[in-house]
Formats: sequence, structure tokens, C-alpha cells
Amino acid sequence: MFFMSSDDKIKKLLSKLVFKSKLYLYLLKQKVFFKYIEALSLFMKKQIVIFISGKGSNALNIINYFSESENLTVSHVYSNNKTSPFFDLKLDSNIKVSFFQNEDLNTKVFKELQYIKPDLIVLAGFLKKIPTSYIDYFKKRIINIHPSLLPKYGGKGMYGSRIHDNVIENNETETGITIHYVSEKYDSGEIIYQRKIVVDDIDTAKTIEKKIHKLEHKYLPKIIESILI
Repeated sequence: MFFMSSDDKIKKLLSKLVFKSKLYLYLLKQKVFFKYIEALSLFMKKQIVIFISGKGSNALNIINYFSESENLTVSHVYSNNKTSPFFDLKLDSNIKVSFFQNEDLNTKVFKELQYIKPDLIVLAGFLKKIPTSYIDYFKKRIINIHPSLLPKYGGKGMYGSRIHDNVIENNETETGITIHYVSEKYDSGEIIYQRKIVVDDIDTAKTIEKKIHKLEHKYLPKIIESILI
């Protein structure tokens, strides 16, 4: 397939313009237009906003997955954990990473999101309950990934190692991930996708956690892509 660079695309677009003044030709030659290419490209892409409370490995994975996409981009990452190592990462300067206090979720952060107008909000290890105002305003635009096969091991307080400990204690033969739309109740929204793994006799909560992370990293970006494209 023939690949056309951003510069080539803008040249082709500009060449279709009817005005051919000396000033226009001079500006084109000096590449004055090219500095606007990236901003225009970002504006045209669908925007993903991610919320995290932990290390942010899923957020980073999503960012990397869409880093070369012509259609989708991660524009903002919000975290209510100021000690998250995610803040130490060197990311693309176009991605805004923000810390917020929990009490700002329904005020300051909500107003910012209304201005941003994201096409999808992704909860990737975010432990705070999403206010009803979000669910009403961003209908079918908020999804969550949960490290169990819902409805099993869902609800308030069920996250991370707590889930995997319960899986082991209850001698479950399988577990997995669930990606679902966010509703007013914890982990009860419409299920979009589930993926199972076998729990082996030698598995521990730690080994299950590693298997679950692999599933999350493999499938969450693909599901996001399928929703938005």
C-alpha cells in the first residue's frame, strides 16, 4: 500500500486551493502551514480519556496501542492517586496527565470533561464510584475493565488481589476479565466482552494476577477500537 506522509497530505490538500497568489506560494514553500498539521490531526481524531487509581499499566498500554493510529488518540489521563508511578512516565506532550482530589470528581473534573467532549471514557483500574451525572451525560461512553467474570466477584470493594484471593479460596476452575459499560451500581453495567482463562492447581493469586494483566493488555485496546471505529 502506498504510504503518504503528513507533509504530502497537506501539500495535496493545499494544491487543490484555487488561490495562487505570490504570498500563498511563498508560505507554502517556507512550510509555514506544516506546524499546524499535528494540531489539525489531533483535532480530527476521536478522543479517549482514561481514569486510573493504580500504576496505570493499562493506561500506558492503551496509549502505546493508539500512538500511531490515524483515527483514535488518548488525550487525557486522570488519576486520584498522587503517588502513582504513572506521573513519572515521559509521555507524548499532547497527552495531559492530571491528579485530582476525589471531591473534585463531580465538579472540576466533570466540567473539564464536558469541555473535552471525549468519545470514550475508560476506567482502567479506577477505584472511585462514577457519579450519576457522568452516566447521564456520557451515555454509553464510559466503560470499565474488571478482573473477574462478572457477575462473580463484582461489587464494592472487589478489586485486584482481593478478587484473585477469592478465586483461589473458592477453588474456581476458571476466571477472566469483563469489559462493560458503567452504570449506577458497581460492576453491573451491560457486558461488552468477556475472556476466560483456566485456573490451574498450581496457580496462586499472584500467578492469576499476571495472567489477568496479559488478558487486559491484549484485549482492552481492541475492544476500545471496536467501539469507536
